[in-house]
Amino acid sequence: MSRSVVIDCFPDSARHYVDGYAIVAIDVIRATTTAVTAVSHGRRLFPVPSLEAAVPLAAKLAHPILVGELGGNMPWGWDLTNSPVAVDQAEDLERPMILLSSSGTKLIDRSSDGQAVYLGCLRNFSATARYLAQRHQHVAVIGAGTRGEFRREDQVGCAWIARELINLGFRAEDARTEEVVERWRECDSSACASGNSARYLERSDQKHDLDFVLSHVDDIDAAFMVKHGEVVMLPAD
Repeated sequence: MSRSVVIDCFPDSARHYVDGYAIVAIDVIRATTTAVTAVSHGRRLFPVPSLEAAVPLAAKLAHPILVGELGGNMPWGWDLTNSPVAVDQAEDLERPMILLSSSGTKLIDRSSDGQAVYLGCLRNFSATARYLAQRHQHVAVIGAGTRGEFRREDQVGCAWIARELINLGFRAEDARTEEVVERWRECDSSACASGNSARYLERSDQKHDLDFVLSHVDDIDAAFMVKHGEVVMLPAD
């Protein structure tokens, strides 16, 4: 059977791939980078699509850390914004973390009816592709997007995972997938530094998060999967 990979964008697109596809959610700046960073330290992490979903979940968990942003602003009363640097430095690893973001965690939630849901970012793209290639015939790599834009950094993240899958024998399902892979296949992480998300981080005095994303590339040899609402780390075979 022919194996295939397709690239798409935006949370609502996930519904097209719930039948027969493994879905990889990509939100490089910043939700999936934040989640992968937290779980790589051994912390339990639960992504949520909304404030309304966070409240009952927080009541069930033991002293959770609330991490997130909506429209770039940390919700009132929360502990940390959606920052991979803050999460990387956070202590009390025994405390579970709830993560909320404007688009990334919505994409994760809307992918939950799929065959399997993984989280990808620049930190784990090679391991994610290897893990997928050993277990799935069809893969949809979906960028979270924001304000109608398929963000540059998410295109890069999607392209790198799709490129690795193609190198492992998958075929691109459509011309759009081929075009995105071809555009970004030879770039390095600095390609993510000139997009709108990067400019927002610089304007809002959060350049440390951008520097973290650009400097942590393919340094985690594990895939990350959503199981029963929790992100878990799956070491590469």
